[in-house]
Amino acid sequence: MTPPHAAVVLAGGAARRLGGADKPSLRVGGRTLLDRVLAGCAGASRTVVVGPRRPTCRPVTWAREEPPGGGPLPALHAGLRHVTEPLVLVLAADLPFLGRETAGGLLELPAGAEAAVLTDTEGRDQPLTAAYRTEPLRRELALLAAEYGRLVGLPLRLLLPGLALHRVPAPAAADRNGAPVVMDCDTWAEVAAARARIREHGNVLDEWIAAVSSELGIDPEVDTTALLDAARDAAHGVTRPAAPLTTFLMGYAAARGLDPATAAARVSALAARWAEEGGAPGDTTAAGLPEQAQPSDPADPSGQAQGQRDEP
Repeated sequence: MTPPHAAVVLAGGAARRLGGADKPSLRVGGRTLLDRVLAGCAGASRTVVVGPRRPTCRPVTWAREEPPGGGPLPALHAGLRHVTEPLVLVLAADLPFLGRETAGGLLELPAGAEAAVLTDTEGRDQPLTAAYRTEPLRRELALLAAEYGRLVGLPLRLLLPGLALHRVPAPAAADRNGAPVVMDCDTWAEVAAARARIREHGNVLDEWIAAVSSELGIDPEVDTTALLDAARDAAHGVTRPAAPLTTFLMGYAAARGLDPATAAARVSALAARWAEEGGAPGDTTAAGLPEQAQPSDPADPSGQAQGQRDEP
């Protein structure tokens, strides 16, 4: 269980390498980059998005840096005005594969650490994929403002040297070609790589389930593998169209209070019984009937083949 925390998502910036496109609104897997980040930090008690207002998958608090476009440090300062929690996740709005596991790992700050910062595959700190203790973060922003007379235009890297850091390596992952997984989307090539990755065989189903859940406004904590296994059992043991209908019926049962895992187990057992009754063509014993009850000729209901009947 993660400790109480807020989240501040920076969703401004000019996106110059994307030709000025509204980067947080770009879609990867049918969901905007911003919505994907919001899903990754759904455990926050308060989520502040700094930037122009946009449609989002869940309610957030909106803030704007002064002046607009003044850079990440003024944006962070604007977001922190709405934070009262002792911990705050600070995230960019262009992280297509930010998972709750990654966010949860950042929030587990060891004693003495003032920030947990993700480091990329080349060992570089990512201050916009990090968890901070709120008061030390405010302290550093105030010290920078005092030292430079402003926050506008200052580089984000100035934020970290004054903090006691705990570094968290990015999850090791590669695409099917062995290239490191895109952490953020600063260029069109990186957007294209992120879109391609979610369509890979090992990712597409999880991505689709997440997208549908977001679209429907639900957050099912179920064993999707068990549900899929049950649907597969129905497809193989009954008939292929049984799979989607079975999935629907399991969802209907879950809505009426039946535990999804129990529903999946029952359906798999039923499909197994169904398949056993069918058996292979010509395999009459598989149907579970006594051997002596099997007719030897479908056209002979007496159970005796022609030419083998007892004489009267």
